Amino acid sequence: MNEAAARLTMLTRLGFGARGLLYLVIAALVITTGRTEDPAGALQYLGQGGGKILLLILTAGLLAYGLWRLSDAVFDIERHGEGKSAVVKRLGAAASALVHFFLAWQAIKLAQGIASAQGDGAQEQASSVLQLPGGATILLLGGIILLGVGIYQFVKAVKASFLKHLEPRIASEKWVEWTGRAGYAARGIVFLITGAFLFNAGLAEQASEAGGMAEALSWLTPPWDSIVAAGLMAFGLFSLIEARYRVLRDVPVDAISHKLGA
Repeated sequence: MNEAAARLTMLTRLGFGARGLLYLVIAALVITTGRTEDPAGALQYLGQGGGKILLLILTAGLLAYGLWRLSDAVFDIERHGEGKSAVVKRLGAAASALVHFFLAWQAIKLAQGIASAQGDGAQEQASSVLQLPGGATILLLGGIILLGVGIYQFVKAVKASFLKHLEPRIASEKWVEWTGRAGYAARGIVFLITGAFLFNAGLAEQASEAGGMAEALSWLTPPWDSIVAAGLMAFGLFSLIEARYRVLRDVPVDAISHKLGA
């Protein structure tokens, strides 16, 4: 492993840790105060409490994680292989990369003292989509995709397929397995709810029907909101486990540099 790849791998582990911290904050706010947030809202909360240095550390981790996921989509560094399933996984990696690049951009804005825009981001985005030709159909398709992602989270929870990415000595621990199962199941519930929101927004052609993670958690009634939040806390803990014990294949930094210079 060359020096650049080693540094990116280290920062990617920081990115797993950053993701874990955001989920822990989201879950803790629901359980202790009833306040619901999405990852961007959790970033803003951390920025208020931890200051600029913490935000800069999170930015570095989120950017590295996004680059690692993008590299997986382009170079198949996780070795998904061939076939439709592999294509779906690589597309999912690309989508994850975009999400984490967006979160890194949000963290940079917060570190610069630029507050995040107020309002419902999911509804604002849905409103912009509805202004496009065929916007309602796009929202319907987006909702179906999110529902599919939710089902896939449940499949991972049932099969515990996430364990194959961890070092064997930690993957064999039952507490790790059940932490991951609970985390992915909770994520599945959130994706199913947000997918239903988006599908309804397309069906009714009303952006107000859309909603993200914060709205999904608000939609749940007690005690289900706390139960799902506990699952999201488990996912945050599992992300911290991944930060230390996930087997990370190198991003081909030399190949990327060569292509950019070509």
